[in-house]
Amino acid sequence: MARCLIVDDSSVIRKVAKRILTSADMMVTEAATGQEAINLSAHDMADIIIVDSSLPDMASSELVRQLMALPAEFKPYILLCLAELDLGAIMRAKRAGAKGYMLKPFTRTQLLEQFREFQSAA
Repeated sequence: MARCLIVDDSSVIRKVAKRILTSADMMVTEAATGQEAINLSAHDMADIIIVDSSLPDMASSELVRQLMALPAEFKPYILLCLAELDLGAIMRAKRAGAKGYMLKPFTRTQLLEQFREFQSAA
């Protein structure tokens, strides 16, 4: 079973994503802040991590950089989630180690497609 971590300060976004992904045979955990995501990942790295582009406690690119630097048996597949297209934020996240991005609000189909891409890349 694949493991996913959703990092977003919006409980609504986390709840919607969790509902979609849990039904797709995936174990989903949640974090409301970047620091919470780092703490969770230090103990149990998820296969895929969805990172909100506007977290309250740190820049998304810094979170991606810190997640990629954690000692783990594998590096996670990280997606940046944005409310609007921001090429600068996307490029900073990709330079830090993110594999892609998606826009909010996302649909069930869009979110599941991202996970199919992850599984084919793994």
